[in-house]
Amino acid sequence: MSWNAYTDNLIATGKLDKAGIYGLDGSEWATSNLKLAASEAQELIQGFTDPSNLYSTGLHIEGKKNVCLKAEPESIYGKLDAEGIIAVKTKQAVLVAHYPAGVQAGEAAKIVEQLGEYLRGTGY
Repeated sequence: MSWNAYTDNLIATGKLDKAGIYGLDGSEWATSNLKLAASEAQELIQGFTDPSNLYSTGLHIEGKKNVCLKAEPESIYGKLDAEGIIAVKTKQAVLVAHYPAGVQAGEAAKIVEQLGEYLRGTGY
């Protein structure tokens, strides 16, 4: 399965409208409707180690500032109005997904967290 199949499957759930997978070095592995600038990917990846900057200056995705709601070693959640971002760290990559207005954050988070858990279990 290619990496794009994972991002396409996230979109196919109907709960997410954008998704990407980025290596821990910031390299883009796959994307479906999501395009992070290199600086945005690095900011996000650094947030898993030191989230203080995300809380103070926000989480920037596609040029938009999201409020950082939660930042833990394996997951980061952000929100902008009724939309949100979920980022999940695996052993080698970071899954980033966007959910649109009208989708419950918990529903979207469950989908992304499950894929992250699966990828960690397979060594990625």
